[in-house]
Amino acid sequence: MQVLKFGGTSVAKAENIEKVISIVTKAISKETTVVVVSALGGITDILLDSATIAASGSPDFVEKISIAEKRHFDCVSQLIGNNPPEELVSFIKITFEEIKNLCNGILLLNELTPRSKDRIAGYGELLSSKIITAAFNQKSISANWLDARKLIVTNSSFGAALVDFDITNQKINDAVKEHGANLFIVPGFIASDTHGVSTTLGRGGSDYTAAIFAAAISASNLEIWTDVSGMMTADPRLSSNAKIIPYISYQEAMELSHFGAKVIYPPTIQPVMSKHIPVWIKNTFAPDDFGTMISSQQSLNNKNNNIITGISSINNICLITLEGSGMVGIPGFSKRLFEALSNEKINVILITQSSSEHSITVAIDSSMFEKAKSAVDAIFSNEIALGKVEPLILEKDLSIVALVGENMENHTGVSGRMFSAMGRNGINIRAIAQGSSEKNISAVIFTKDVKKTINILHEEFFETTYKQVNVFLAGAGNVGKKLLSQLKHQSETLQKNLHLNIRLTGIINSRKMLVNESGIDAENWEQEISQGIDADLNGFVKQIIDLNLRNTVFVDITANESVANVYEQLLEKSIAVVACNKIAASSAYSNYKKLKQLAREYNTQFLFETNVGAGLPIIGTINDLIHSGDKINKIEAVLSGTLNFVFNNYNGTKSFAEVVKMAQDEGYTEPDPRLDLGGKDVMRKILILAREAGEQLEMDAIENNSFMPNECMQGTVDEFYASMGKFESHFKSLYEDANVNGNKLKFVASFENGKASVGLQQIQPNHDLYNLFGKDNIVLFYTDRYKEQPLVIKGAGAGAEVTASGVFADIIRASKI
Repeated sequence: MQVLKFGGTSVAKAENIEKVISIVTKAISKETTVVVVSALGGITDILLDSATIAASGSPDFVEKISIAEKRHFDCVSQLIGNNPPEELVSFIKITFEEIKNLCNGILLLNELTPRSKDRIAGYGELLSSKIITAAFNQKSISANWLDARKLIVTNSSFGAALVDFDITNQKINDAVKEHGANLFIVPGFIASDTHGVSTTLGRGGSDYTAAIFAAAISASNLEIWTDVSGMMTADPRLSSNAKIIPYISYQEAMELSHFGAKVIYPPTIQPVMSKHIPVWIKNTFAPDDFGTMISSQQSLNNKNNNIITGISSINNICLITLEGSGMVGIPGFSKRLFEALSNEKINVILITQSSSEHSITVAIDSSMFEKAKSAVDAIFSNEIALGKVEPLILEKDLSIVALVGENMENHTGVSGRMFSAMGRNGINIRAIAQGSSEKNISAVIFTKDVKKTINILHEEFFETTYKQVNVFLAGAGNVGKKLLSQLKHQSETLQKNLHLNIRLTGIINSRKMLVNESGIDAENWEQEISQGIDADLNGFVKQIIDLNLRNTVFVDITANESVANVYEQLLEKSIAVVACNKIAASSAYSNYKKLKQLAREYNTQFLFETNVGAGLPIIGTINDLIHSGDKINKIEAVLSGTLNFVFNNYNGTKSFAEVVKMAQDEGYTEPDPRLDLGGKDVMRKILILAREAGEQLEMDAIENNSFMPNECMQGTVDEFYASMGKFESHFKSLYEDANVNGNKLKFVASFENGKASVGLQQIQPNHDLYNLFGKDNIVLFYTDRYKEQPLVIKGAGAGAEVTASGVFADIIRASKI
């Protein structure tokens, strides 16, 4: 014999019940089958709502009951036709008359007792099971209806009654033997106490009914038919990458169902586990899918090689903490705490205690807090009055996330990986618990972090394909466009070689902004952002923080101070920052240091390789030298691709202003070329290099030997170009003085003995800086290891393509933390 249970959407409407009939028809061709059914979809809620309305003194319950009655007759009409059995029609009418009379009584008494609530809640299963029985008989498939209230005997704990298995097992066996049919239909969820009063097994109790029947008749298997193809590694509503678990042990299934997995009702496992009856979770709407098989661990050996079987969560949790110096070394505090909670029927979900015995913390359902506080404060009133114990401490808006898996036992490093992955993404853990059986590791976190945490852990333990990285981009000019093109072009390579999926999730420019959690097409982003909302930097940052996505990287490709000012709040949320913008790293040393410290404190990254030398590995090289124990004694560098381009192309045949304009048109200059020509941009760069080398240097300590006339540095950019024309003779004389000596003009940045300077210099042919062409940059590092012959880094130091590639590299670095 076998037991099949159908509930939820499986019996929500007539069309779905036809699928149930098809599945059962195949099942009974193999062996005798007991079918347990839930109420039609939503009916239990309608009935309970009707009772609640009646208890409030309103007669509006009548309309709700009429809606429920019509739904049942519509279902009968669709399943059986216009001439259903008179017995069925009579049963439905009488049942709804009983419901109305019961609600009228509740209305008169102005009270809804647990006993009345149980009776009303159970009508849905009675009605659906009768209709489904008639539908089978209509199709000439003989079906016997069994009244679960006469077979399952419980105590009188209305709402979640406890089963008397000795009496129940005997009654079920006797009923099955007496009828000797091939198909039995049983209403789930309902039972009765020893006085014959209707009780229920708890919401979701139809699963439990099926398990009770399966254990009683020693069924060959129990099948739970739902609207999903098995238990999943995580809630698919929270993790789009959740996978079906093909095999799972009884213990693992109980852990996952206890911690929020909705596919199976938690008490269901116990009756079948004691009899080693396998349980299948199957999909009514995809009956050929394999589903999930729940059985003993021994039978699952070699079938599930994952360390973790699944990830689950419970919301609406609060932590209550009893603490005080008077608890240390004094036995009995825990006993009294748990007795106080037990007396109020408060279920303890998780327990953790400090080894100092100074405090004990438990997790309970948030709705029970007031009762818990009153009970605990009362039982410890003397200790509280004497100051030995503090009044009960509450933390709300919490959830529990749990890793579950038999294979965690004696497998080192699981908890380390769990907490490390959460820490990297800024998830604050409020409490931790792990049983000695090592089947479960639970962490209490803020509810707002649940979705992010589930995805982090799922990625850590299940997703061998790729790591999802969410990029939010500020700035979509030349460099931004090149970056997005590179991201699009390299997406397949990154997934294949680095297992990274870099997704553009948000973008903001000076006019518009767009955020899409599902991703923005890197190829059509311009069209998509044109339909976005007006740009609001603070609003953009708020959306990034509120979305709370895993592996988030904020990329700044602007020269905007306001954008640089948001780094702090992003880093404090463990959001990595990749900055092409030099303003933050060259701001006051205290701010630079604070940003670096925040990145370390919140286990994230603050990367700005492209601040100096575009895509050249200059800052990374400094870090490698310092970290490996070298000391940088001197830096000489040409750090402006713009100025190098200008002086490599200026020979007096074209005006200086024309050459500068050519550099701007090529995209080599800052938006305001005076930042380059005045030396301020180079000052920022040498400042950053000096700081990365370990020097506490400020901008105003850098000597700037500017070659630009002061008048040229005033007014607008257009006025700047006009002013340069007036001073053409000045620029020409600089060139000719160098040329007559066989030298070249280079704008050189230097750092030595704690001092930095920038300025135009004549470079002789035998110097390392002489042969530097186009827009190239060069940096010479003189260190303890590179004393006489410097370490040289040389290459293109400007241009959208190479700058974008440097930003791209920083994104990858930030993603791999």
